[in-house]
Amino acid sequence: MKCYSGYVYAEEPRSFIWQEKELKIKSVEKAWQEPDKRLFRVVTEDGKLFELCYNKATDRWTAVELTF
Repeated sequence: MKCYSGYVYAEEPRSFIWQEKELKIKSVEKAWQEPDKRLFRVVTEDGKLFELCYNKATDRWTAVELTF
């Protein structure tokens, strides 16, 4: 995962690895927080929709492909 980190880590994702391929993020459609998590709904440059989640407690990212 590559992300912009300003005053906090994982402020805005820029790209991530999906099925052994780096996908660049075209836009962040939504960003929100839950306890110990930062979540992002993003559109990749190839038009796919994903939900990315950074879990602060485990220091791990997860990605789920969504359908439009």
